[in-house]
Amino acid sequence: MTKKTEFNIVYLSLGSNVGDKFLHLSNAIKQLRNVGMTDKISPVFETKPWGFDSNNKFYNIVIKFITHLSPNELLKKIKEIEIKLGRTQKTHNKCYSDRTIDIDILFYNNIILSSEELTIPHPLLTERDFVLIPLHCIEPDLVHPVLKKTIKLLCEEYKNSEIKQLNKQLF
Repeated sequence: MTKKTEFNIVYLSLGSNVGDKFLHLSNAIKQLRNVGMTDKISPVFETKPWGFDSNNKFYNIVIKFITHLSPNELLKKIKEIEIKLGRTQKTHNKCYSDRTIDIDILFYNNIILSSEELTIPHPLLTERDFVLIPLHCIEPDLVHPVLKKTIKLLCEEYKNSEIKQLNKQLF
């Protein structure tokens, strides 16, 4: 008897604001492809830092990703990829800081999960234009499992966006 492999649909947000930002995003996607496959990749957006002050703007994307990993296994792999690509720590003194790469799990299938290690859907995604707008580019009709609103509607409700789409596309 063959064991059935379960595939999970995951949406990930990726960002970089130091060094060769475009290369960091590309390398992160290449590393993620070791544990799944990218189904869709948003355009690259340039944004101001969120939650801290820096002169370094971010390049941000959202990807639709298919994987067999569980949420916690995926989180572990993401942390390994971030370290491999030069990420030292998530925060300095509990404040965000510049980083070579940041990868967040936004949605994982339609699950709602809250633990010390991981919260799905990502608790801050509706406050971040650098997440909502790229996500809207690839999946406007996706429904937030807690809020029961589409990404399109969440984007329409968002105010004061200063996001800029770049003329760059990954892969």
